[in-house]
Amino acid sequence: MAGDIVPIELGLTDGDFTTLWAPRWREGDDEWEAFLGHDDDLYGFESVAELAAFVRTNDDNDLVDHPAWKQLSALSAVEFEPDDNHRYDIVGVPELAAGDPDDQTIAELGDTLEMVRTIGEVCELDSVTKFFNANLYLGALGSGPDIFEGRDGEDLWLRIGAAIAKGWDGVLDAVDEIVTAPAVDASAVEVAEAELVAAAQNTVDADDDAEIDDEEYEPLDLDSPDDADTEFSDEEDTDDTDDTEYDEADETFWTSVGVDPIKIITTSATWYTLRCYLGDDAVFLGRAGTIFVFSSERGLARYLADNHEHALAKVSTYDEIQVAAVDGSLDVEVTDDNVYVLPGLADDLAEGPAAVDRDQLDLAVELFTDAADFAGDDTVDIALASSTPLGWYVSYLLEPDRGRMAPSAPFTEETEAWRELEHGFEARLQNAE
Repeated sequence: MAGDIVPIELGLTDGDFTTLWAPRWREGDDEWEAFLGHDDDLYGFESVAELAAFVRTNDDNDLVDHPAWKQLSALSAVEFEPDDNHRYDIVGVPELAAGDPDDQTIAELGDTLEMVRTIGEVCELDSVTKFFNANLYLGALGSGPDIFEGRDGEDLWLRIGAAIAKGWDGVLDAVDEIVTAPAVDASAVEVAEAELVAAAQNTVDADDDAEIDDEEYEPLDLDSPDDADTEFSDEEDTDDTDDTEYDEADETFWTSVGVDPIKIITTSATWYTLRCYLGDDAVFLGRAGTIFVFSSERGLARYLADNHEHALAKVSTYDEIQVAAVDGSLDVEVTDDNVYVLPGLADDLAEGPAAVDRDQLDLAVELFTDAADFAGDDTVDIALASSTPLGWYVSYLLEPDRGRMAPSAPFTEETEAWRELEHGFEARLQNAE
């Protein structure tokens, strides 16, 4: 694949440096991944302006053969600013590992270690590669905070902290040694700096225009004789009543029990099942990671009328569902936001971003992720990580950024990875009729 080129920030011993990272892309039968640099040097810039100026004036570096390189020179300087998801505080890793394993700490630590691992592999840093190979349990960070619960979880977190405390100085030294600041044309830097200043001023001006002047704004005082004369039409009162009635009508049996019927259209059949959320955890009608599915709403309702062992039976409101199924009042009705259409998505991804139904892709990602979490499987999270070609492609589609370049064809690798996720999900389905 020919993917994006991403601005990133690396927090190192001598400060924060901005550079470019090209996730894996394919040229013919060869697969590549690279950083902005030359030979053994990884180029790092103290400012975004210097990075933008360098890209506009230099054609002797390891990224010039990337399919998207020529597009970079046309970008404004502000588009070289790394977003918050691509800032890696490498020097601060020991401090992170010494803290508590909360969601934010685990996510930040995991992302930073993954980027350092990538730098080690791409730049052939033996000491970095040996560190990760000798501490394979660092990969547990990708499983999220649940794995660090209980005594075993605490022990795992302590092992990770001990490994980092012992070996991170060598890793940091290795990365520090290869980051260099190349010479940059001074006039090009001035142009880029002016663009950044102008962009900042435009943002401030826009914010100022949007603010309400407190001195000019007079709040309505109903106790004032003048304001009390203000009339409200019968039509406005009617609208408020209609909104209240609509909200009440929007309450259904399924919303009251906190469980949703869902419809899944696969390449081979259409299936119905149930899903709810306990906190952030998805729970399906199923057991041990397998999801029980039915070819019709009636078949699902019949199943619910009998006693079966499954994960949803432990949900506090499940008895209400079973009672309704037994007395025949249960209506299995699927709302539009719980209909998942999988066929065609892989072909659309292969064709390119413009062909993809982003809403349906978002739903499919939700479904795959929920099913994998239900099974305690991290393969979906790994496949959709921003460091993978598929993850980068999907994030481009679902998290649009005006300053981000569109991925470039061909999308063979991404499509194959998506089909693997689709097949893996379908393998979790079991016809329970």
